[in-house]
Parts: sequence; C-alpha cells; structure tokens
Amino acid sequence: MPLAPLDWTIIIGYLALSLLIGLAFKQRAGSSFVEYFASGRALPWWIAGTSMVATTFAADTPLWVTGRIAKYGLAGNWLWWSFAFGGMLTVFVFARLWRRAEVITDVELIELRYTGKPAAFLRGFRAFYVAVVMNSIIIGWVTKAMTGVLKETVLYDPSATASVSAGMGDFWLVAAMLALTGLYAGLSGMWGVAVTDLVQFVLAMLGCVLLAIVAVDHVGGITALEEKVSTSFGGGEQAFSFLPDFTAPDPWMPFGVFAALVLSQWWASWYPGAEPGGGGYIVQRMASCKNERHAVKATLFFQLAHYCLRPWPWIMVAFAALALHPEIRGYALAADPSSVPNPELAYPQLIRELAPVGLRGLLLVTFASAYMSTVSTQINWGASYLVNDLYMRFVNPSANERQLVRASRLATCFVLLLSGGVSYYMIAANVKIDEAWQFLLALGAGVGAVFLLRWFWWRVNAWSEIAAMIGSLLFFTLFRISPATKELPTEYRSLIVASATLLTWLAATYLTRPEPRAHLVAFYRKIRPDGPGWKPIAAAAPDVHPERLLLRGIGCAVLGTAVIWLTLPGIGAVIFGKTGQAIVCLGSAALAAVMLFALAPREEE
Repeated sequence: MPLAPLDWTIIIGYLALSLLIGLAFKQRAGSSFVEYFASGRALPWWIAGTSMVATTFAADTPLWVTGRIAKYGLAGNWLWWSFAFGGMLTVFVFARLWRRAEVITDVELIELRYTGKPAAFLRGFRAFYVAVVMNSIIIGWVTKAMTGVLKETVLYDPSATASVSAGMGDFWLVAAMLALTGLYAGLSGMWGVAVTDLVQFVLAMLGCVLLAIVAVDHVGGITALEEKVSTSFGGGEQAFSFLPDFTAPDPWMPFGVFAALVLSQWWASWYPGAEPGGGGYIVQRMASCKNERHAVKATLFFQLAHYCLRPWPWIMVAFAALALHPEIRGYALAADPSSVPNPELAYPQLIRELAPVGLRGLLLVTFASAYMSTVSTQINWGASYLVNDLYMRFVNPSANERQLVRASRLATCFVLLLSGGVSYYMIAANVKIDEAWQFLLALGAGVGAVFLLRWFWWRVNAWSEIAAMIGSLLFFTLFRISPATKELPTEYRSLIVASATLLTWLAATYLTRPEPRAHLVAFYRKIRPDGPGWKPIAAAAPDVHPERLLLRGIGCAVLGTAVIWLTLPGIGAVIFGKTGQAIVCLGSAALAAVMLFALAPREEE
C-alpha cells in the first residue's frame, strides 16, 4: 500500500507529538516513585477514564472483533460484553474501596488484607506472574497484531504466505515498535502515558469511524451490506442478531456457549481490564485519581465508552469484510482452519483495498495509537509490580526516591526487552489473537470469585487466593488434556474450571486459620467495607461506620449494565434504520440511566 506525502506527514506528526509529550513529563515523572507510577495521585477523572479506554483499545481489538463476527456473527462479541456487570460493580462498589486503599498496584492489597508468610509469598508470586508472564503474553499478541496490520497495509507483499516464518524483518519491526513506545513510556511515567492515551484515543476513534463509513459505502450502503451478508451464507441473517438465534437450524452461536459467557464471565475469569472487583491497570488509574469521586467517575466513563462508544465502527467494518470477502467465514467452518484465510486480517486488508490518500496515513496512526496506548500502559504497569512488589518489598525496603525512580526505569527496560522476545516468538509461531484471548480467560477462570469476596467476607485468607490460583492452573491443565473435556468449546471448559476452582478455594478457606483479628480490624478501619460478611470484625471496631452503600451499589450496577445492553442494540438499530427498535432500546436505556443517577450515591469532592 503506497503512502503519499500527506500520509507520511500525518504519521511523522503523530510520532513527534507522542515523543514531545513524553519529554514534557520527564522531569515530573522523575521527581518521585508515586509520580512515576501513580501521577502523584492527581489525575482528573476525564484523563484517567480516557486512559482506561485507550489502553483497552489495542491494535488487536478490531482484528479480534472481525474474527469473532466472521465465526459467530454480531453475538460473538458477548465474549466481552458479558463482562459489563462486573465492570459496573467496579464502578459503584469497588472503585471507592480501591482508592481508599491507596495502593500503587492491585497485588499490594494482598498484604493490606492478609498477613504473614503466606501473604508475602502470594504478593511476590503474583507480582512476578503478572509482570513477567501475563504482561509479556499480552504485549506479545498486541505486537503480533500490529505487525499483521503493517504487513497487510504499508508492508504488503502479495507473494508472501501465512506459512512464512518470522525473519530478520519481523525482528526489526518488533524492535522498532517497542523501542519507540518504551522511550516515551520510560521517560514520562504515568503522567505521560495517561496524557498520550487521551490524544491516541481521539485519533484512533476518528480513524475507525472514517474507515467504517468508507467500507460500508464501498459495499453499496447499509441495505446492500445486509443483503450481501444474509445471502452469502446459510442462515446469514444471524450475523446481525444482537442475541443469538437459538431457533435457527444451525445456530452461529449455540445456546450453551452464550449461557456460559453471560452467566459466568463477569465473576469467574480474571482478565486485564475486566478483573472481577477491579484490578491491574484499572486499579493503577483509580489509584492515580485525585480522590474517590474522581475514581468513580473515571471508571464509569471507561465502562460506558468501552461498551457503548467504541464497538460499532469495528463491527461495521467486520460486516463489510464479510460482504466483500465471504471466504473469511470459512475459517469458522473448516476442519483445518490453517487452509483458509485468517478473518482477523480482513480488517487491515480493507484498509489496503479501500482507504484513499490521507486516510491511509490516519488509519496507520489509528493502529499506532491503539498499539502504543496499550503497550505503554503494559510496560509501566509491569514495571510497577517489579519495583513496588518485588524490589521495594523484598530487595531494598529502605530505598530512597532516587533509587526507586532509577529502579523504575530499569524495570521498564527489562519489561520492554522481555516483551520483545515473547512478541517475536508469537509472530514466529503464528499464534492467533483469539487463541491467546481464550487461553488467558480459561487460565484465569475461577480466581474471580475470591477477588470479589475478599472485600466483603472476613473469613477469606491468603490461603484462599493461593488455592484459587493453584486450582485454576491445575484444573485448566487437566481439562485441557483430558479426552473427556478437551474437545469441549473453550467457554464450557472455562465454566467447569471456574466451578471446580470455587469449590477448591472455599474448602481451603475453612481448612485454614483466619487472618489475625488485629490485622482484620486494621483493614476494616482503613477500607470501611460494607455488608454482613464483616459482622464479627465490626463488633470489635464499633467506632467505624461503613457507608452502607453496598445494596445501592449493586442496584446501580444492575441499572448500569441495562444501560449498556440496551444502548448497544439501540445504536445498531439506528445504523440499520430500524426506527421502532431504536426508540424502544434507546428510550429504555435513557430510563435506566435516569434511575441510575437517581439511585447513585453522591460523592463529595
């Protein structure tokens, strides 16, 4: 795909702006450890919230959405839409608790909540596991997705095949992308990452909207798009169903798969950006906010933008890809998927085929923005575990600010190099994006429940989390290799793993001693959690007065989820000209929103 001078001007201007932002915040980031990883706890909600949205908009996301729609139709997105209720619980129940905890990382909470050697081990192990293993896998597949975009657009070679292994060109491509991102992330810390995220999100959304308009127009408009997709496949009208059509002779998404997603994903699976009870870089953003009010508003904005604002431009391009390249549907049906085109690459393929001069440069900036916003966060987030929960906790507890900032930048470089190696391996091994997503979701199945209940049940202890972590890995491995379960859909296996893990950690909780009463009272005084699960501890601290907002928060979470699940089909109805359905869905969403804001507690500045 050739680039004109206008395209190059847009690309170079964007890269220069990213670097300038990094340089602008260099001195501030270097002033203290808290500034480097938590922006001095001074982020306003709109920067923190947009940063959350930008981080979860990675280079792989539009590609993954295209692959899911090619396989399951619109309903394939329930794999991530099903997290909405858990996200709304984070907003209305957990955000204020996390901000009250005043932690830098989510694993720091472990020793705030538990004590002794089991807690120290758990904190150190999870810090290493998330920073080194999980973080590297995420950066690896995001980088692989970005190389796929570049190879399908500006570096497109029609003579290359999917079976060609990674070579030196891939190595230098990975190195260049990670080095540029690591440079501004390492210089500017969380302030630079968050402010750059704001710019990157605006550019990324602009590019996606414009590509959707161009792609649908090329198909011949909305009506032509519906006709082409519906007539190209058996049961093709299912592609546009927000809820799967379970009555169809050959459902694109079976009822069991849909039920497993909706009923279990929000509480069972740990996944970065959608952790039950909050976690990961979402906690890092909440911890960086000015106060509890800003943490709640930032997280609410994230949930609404994440589910309601972003999806439809990606979805429309995916539909256009199905209309223009119906062969990508074969990936979901073929006995040997490697013999058919990878539907995930249809998204950048349309950029190459349809984008005019100027829009080409903007769309490359769109994917660069999506990639860099995610990777910069992952680098900073991974380094925060290495410094806060390993170096400062176990190696040098008395480190001064200068030593901590130096360690932070060294940790950033380490995460960058490690991620580069994993990225290159994933490119060489041709790991599919959907496979990586499903792997992480299944591996984290079952640990979510303990992350939720540790806030509201005093009896949960460090051994509960250790048992959940070990049980999740053990059952995941067992059910993956067992002849009786290895052929089951991933969604079913995840539900089985989650259920078995839940029983395991509950048994471990009752078979081990509770945390010391004095430690639990100290946690209760600091966090002031609500609910009957703290009754014995509350009796020991009668002067502590929780806000009694738990039931109201759960009600708000239900209403917030209704807003999301009604707005999504409502926007789709507007796009496809279904006026009656649009009025019902968006009107109901507005009513739910009014009830939500009437019920939501008022936060003080």
